[in-house]
Amino acid sequence: MRYPVTWSASAEKELTLIWTLAADKQAVADAADEIDRLLGNSATAEGEDLGNCSRLVVAPLEVFYTISPDDCMVRVYQVRRVS
Repeated sequence: MRYPVTWSASAEKELTLIWTLAADKQAVADAADEIDRLLGNSATAEGEDLGNCSRLVVAPLEVFYTISPDDCMVRVYQVRRVS
């Protein structure tokens, strides 16, 4: 089942900052695209379940997100740069 993936305004802002400061901007862009692809195609099979949210790492990014099974949507609410 396909899941629309949305990013909160704060996550988008943080992603923009990470991209701006990155030495390898393409790696950040590719990771964000891969996160969208993975979560969009199989949100319930990806990431690590943390109870009230899930976590997915696609280097150099780490995202925290929720899945709404009722409307089949994924919401990324936090993104961080990982080494």
